[in-house]
Amino acid sequence: MYAILHLIDTVITIYIWLLIASVVLSWLISFNVVNTGNRIVYDIYGFLQRITEPLLRPIRNFLPNLGGIDISPVILILALTFVQNLVVHDLAPGLLYRP
Repeated sequence: MYAILHLIDTVITIYIWLLIASVVLSWLISFNVVNTGNRIVYDIYGFLQRITEPLLRPIRNFLPNLGGIDISPVILILALTFVQNLVVHDLAPGLLYRP
């Protein structure tokens, strides 16, 4: 059971880092620091968008329009951190400890 909990913790951590990379790369593209004309940048950006958009889209649909500010990644990171702490710190001791 510990291996499954550790796997869940690791997957959530990796997803948070992919989400951060997606946000940073979108900023770099919007400020013309990197160009999507470069095939590697285009492929990486496409991969990150395909991985992160399915969870970000429902949050964006729920949030009101804030102009040019997109806080959906922040809300998703907070939600993922909450789930991670819930699983690892709250549920794990109860599941792993058997008197």
